Amino acid sequence: MTGAGFGAFVRRAHHAGRLVVQPRMGMSSPQRMRAGLLATRDADATTVGTLTLDSYTRVGDLESAQLAVLEGVDLNGYPLVSHETATTRRVLDGIHGPQFPVQVRHGSAAPQHIFRALTAVGLDASEGGPVSYCLPYGRVPLRDSVAHWTESCEHFATLRRTGAEPHLETFGGCVLGQLCPPGLLVAVSVLEALFFRRHGIRSISVSYAQQTNRRQDSEAVAALRSLCTRFLSDTEWHVVVYAYMGLFPETEHGARRLLAQAAELAVQSGSERLIVKTVAESRRIPSVAENVSALEHAAAVAARTVRDPLEGTGTETYAEAYALVDAVLNLDDDLGTALLRAFSEGRLDVPYCLHPDNAGLSRSYIAEDGRLCWSDVGKMPLSGVVDARPAHTVTSSELLASLSYVRRSFDDHNALS
Repeated sequence: MTGAGFGAFVRRAHHAGRLVVQPRMGMSSPQRMRAGLLATRDADATTVGTLTLDSYTRVGDLESAQLAVLEGVDLNGYPLVSHETATTRRVLDGIHGPQFPVQVRHGSAAPQHIFRALTAVGLDASEGGPVSYCLPYGRVPLRDSVAHWTESCEHFATLRRTGAEPHLETFGGCVLGQLCPPGLLVAVSVLEALFFRRHGIRSISVSYAQQTNRRQDSEAVAALRSLCTRFLSDTEWHVVVYAYMGLFPETEHGARRLLAQAAELAVQSGSERLIVKTVAESRRIPSVAENVSALEHAAAVAARTVRDPLEGTGTETYAEAYALVDAVLNLDDDLGTALLRAFSEGRLDVPYCLHPDNAGLSRSYIAEDGRLCWSDVGKMPLSGVVDARPAHTVTSSELLASLSYVRRSFDDHNALS
């Protein structure tokens, strides 16, 4: 591995005892985007920058994105493909580099145009995955997403010929963001990392999104680290924790407490990076100042938190994740084909996901102690591994209440156990 690039920066920070914190920030104006990157770099924290792309670019509607750029219309992210290469290079000039890497975040199931654009401006870090950027976000066939991501990874990997070390982060640990038991999140994150590796990427981060129970989250990250040690031994990797991705608390104290618990989870579990959320998440797109405040709050909490990881392999979460990963890897030598078979046969099945390529047989619920549990595993190979409760029928009112469980708990001053 080279000493430059996104993964190397995070690795150095971790060895120095610092958690890397990162916003999800994207503005359509080049001037505002540059100002946001500068503010992130200059925050009182160890940070990396983010270019989060707009929705038009994500879905490939480049005509609308280009029209917005020409007319000066604000978008909900940075239209990387539609801005001239020279424009984006000016945004990054004097900011992006070995001491402040920048990652492109997008959400696309067909990201070839995005990877071509980000490499053209000198960037070497992005994220996503053939499953996690397909199932929750639209109706692109999974087969097409796998093909698109195969092409994108292989194109991205050619950066290594220039001496750069391209970095990809799996979004698999954030599938739907909520109400997905952690074993499945961990399994999809590992499988997407293996997919990246088999298509030439050697610097990888694996994701996990904070859920509804602190102990279960710790078990999940420990399981994720153990599985990566087992399956990615020839790859440079690190773990990135996401602050809760469902309905965020509406009060400032609730939002700050939830973010603090995410920072504690990251440090205690030995994770290297944290994606923050802000006090404004429940109301609107946060300002640059609110992002900086969140970065500094998370960094301050991290600095006073002691690393205390759990043993990774002795939990139901590990057993569940391993069973799913092992089952998929045994379906076909080609991992893309194996993923397609896994979903078509229901061996992987995301609860409450309406994508036509998802079996839709699995169901989950939040137990009284806040843990996410299966009420029905569908056809997933979890017999004897998971203590599902088939008699626990999740009603529509219970589902709606579950979606606001974290918000209500933290707004009511009650920290989750």
